[in-house]
Amino acid sequence: MYYPNQYRFYRSSDRQLVDDIAKAINGEHSAITCYEQLANLAPNEDVRKQIQEIRQDEIRHYQTFSQIYVNLTGSQHMPQMSEQCEGSYTDRLWASFKDEQETTDFYLDIAEKASDPAIQEKFRRASADEQNHAVWFLSFLTVPSEVRACRQPEPSDYGAKGALQASSYTLPSMLTYAIEDEYLAQARYDEVINAFGDVRTFVQIKEAEQRHIEALLPLFQKYNTPVPQNIAPTLVSVPSTLKNAYSLGVEGEIDNIAMYERFLTFEIPSDMRAVFTRLRDTSRNHLTAFERGAAREE
Repeated sequence: MYYPNQYRFYRSSDRQLVDDIAKAINGEHSAITCYEQLANLAPNEDVRKQIQEIRQDEIRHYQTFSQIYVNLTGSQHMPQMSEQCEGSYTDRLWASFKDEQETTDFYLDIAEKASDPAIQEKFRRASADEQNHAVWFLSFLTVPSEVRACRQPEPSDYGAKGALQASSYTLPSMLTYAIEDEYLAQARYDEVINAFGDVRTFVQIKEAEQRHIEALLPLFQKYNTPVPQNIAPTLVSVPSTLKNAYSLGVEGEIDNIAMYERFLTFEIPSDMRAVFTRLRDTSRNHLTAFERGAAREE
């Protein structure tokens, strides 16, 4: 927890950090303003509601960063608009998508520069939020509203389990199964962290799964494939014990690895092959980490 004026006399070497946090505050202030306008332009209530939820995240980031700034400097930063809210609904969606992607990297840079673990954690979590926002904005751009209203898949149709039951594949279906499974992994780990606290293994692997999503997204753009809506939080439940959470992690990684290995048996473009190979290899490391965790809980 931060306390007012705790870091009032920061070192001169912290000047860049303070300037970056001021820039982050400006960005959040602009997002709060622009997303309110964007929500009013939304084509239906579902999209409007989701944009408002994204805006609430930005309000929370703004409040968090403002308090950090006060703690570091002893003064309040007066926010300024860092971007203009202009253009059509589609133009604004593209601008928001691009801004969220850039902000994801910017917040990770701030986390790396900060020496205080609490500041590092705040910006890492904000970075993960921003990447999720980017996924939402891209889905608004690529998935027609009528598709959003279609039947939501059952858990057995979704992610790796759906992929392993499929009798045939296309490039779009491979990408869809892959990102759905990464969504599922993040949703599972969110439930574990919410239930049992910041268990190191789950926090670290959740961050890695976010990087998996970031690796997959450019392939959706390149191969003209709509990014599926993230419904994974509706398909997972809270594990009863931490031991059970590790066991579910093992099961999930086994399915994930099997899915990528099956995809790699097909003739697919070299960039997809490289991404699928890297994600499979990382998942093998995750499997080992979960197996060790499960053994510790015996």
